[in-house]
Parts: sequence; C-alpha cells; structure tokens
Amino acid sequence: MTTVSIDAAINAKWPDGHSSYSPGSPAELAIIGIDLLVKELGTEAAQSFIEQIFEKYPTNHGAEPT
Repeated sequence: MTTVSIDAAINAKWPDGHSSYSPGSPAELAIIGIDLLVKELGTEAAQSFIEQIFEKYPTNHGAEPT
C-alpha cells in the first residue's frame, strides 16, 4: 500500500462567510471535498454525485488482498 501525504491549503468562500482547510491525507481531503459538495449541492445531489464515482471502480478497488 502506498502512503500519500498532501500539502494543501483550501479556502472556500460563500456570500455569508468562508472556511479554511489544510488536509494532510487523502481521507481528510475526501471529507473536506464531500463537506463542500453537500454545502453546494445539498445532501441528495451530493449522494448522487458520489454514487457516480463509486460506479467507476470495482468493489474493493485498491484494497489490500486478504
């Protein structure tokens, strides 16, 4: 399994405020991305978008063999 580290600064701005994020791992980046997606599209539309991504990959894509 490959270890990936991320060095990023994400600044999201809305008319009513802003948020800043500094993810350090792919999992943290995904959580931030999903959070922003839900804020922008709403829960149902975000779930639909994420389901489209999962359809691109076979079950357990990238998982360690057991």
